[in-house]
Amino acid sequence: MSENKKRGFFGKLVEGLTKTRDNILGGVDQVLSGFSSIDEDFYEELEEALIMADFGVHTALRILSDIKVKVKEQHIKDPMEVKNLLKEELMEIMHLSDDAYIFEEKKSVILIIGVNGVGKTTTIGKLAMRYKAQGKKVVLAAADTFRAAAIEQLTEWSNRANVDIVAGQANSDPGAVVYDAVFAAKARKADMLICDTAGRLHNKKNLMDELGKINKIIDREYPEAHKEVLLVLDSTTGQNALQQAKQFKEVANITGIVLTKLDGTAKGGIAIAIQSELNLSVKFIGVGEGIDDLQDFNPEEFVEALFKQ
Repeated sequence: MSENKKRGFFGKLVEGLTKTRDNILGGVDQVLSGFSSIDEDFYEELEEALIMADFGVHTALRILSDIKVKVKEQHIKDPMEVKNLLKEELMEIMHLSDDAYIFEEKKSVILIIGVNGVGKTTTIGKLAMRYKAQGKKVVLAAADTFRAAAIEQLTEWSNRANVDIVAGQANSDPGAVVYDAVFAAKARKADMLICDTAGRLHNKKNLMDELGKINKIIDREYPEAHKEVLLVLDSTTGQNALQQAKQFKEVANITGIVLTKLDGTAKGGIAIAIQSELNLSVKFIGVGEGIDDLQDFNPEEFVEALFKQ
């Protein structure tokens, strides 16, 4: 990405996180300025502010416990200095492994999972356009066969991105669609096969069976491909997104999170809760409707944008 584009996206991130920043720092700043010394009452209020900022109880307690240790070690007396400790703490939680994006350099199958309505199809479309623009050969698989609208939407995206799509009839077997798509990807020497999957989490047993079947087909028919499983979550749903991630983690081997709609929510703190509680890395974030608004997640930039006054 060019420097200008990078700077442009950081500006967009700062702007997109306005509501989240107000939600997190509004409460925190109120606590910091409301105390002249650091005592148990101060910590209690800070804990409440962090929970209210969609970090959730577990993450708030973890952050607080680390801050208490650092306050002692560094002999900090001024509550205002705790802000820097909070920033450090968030940086430590939001880490990405060195091989987070290795799948982009390999022949890969990307399984996109998530409940309906979180922006799954749009995410697939944007990823298809991104990889196509990089000169990669992309094939899409419309394996959410239970929703005719999902097949239509994905077909529309394949036309926009000018990439191949493999789709069956509505209500056809998702496994069969993935089987045909794997065959097509191999025949066309595709770099990326991106598969949509059904998002009916309330029917967990069926979903587990279906994902199991799809995984089996990929492992058997395409063992040479790297497998990436991305869970799409709508950040505006806050703690509900965390619950979804917990449930999907039980049925799928998730390798990364796509967090959509960060620009319209005060609940962006959920990104921190997901990483802290589930040890799942956010890999992509969406801060707008445009094609370029789905970007690699940069933990440092995210935390910097959160603290930008």
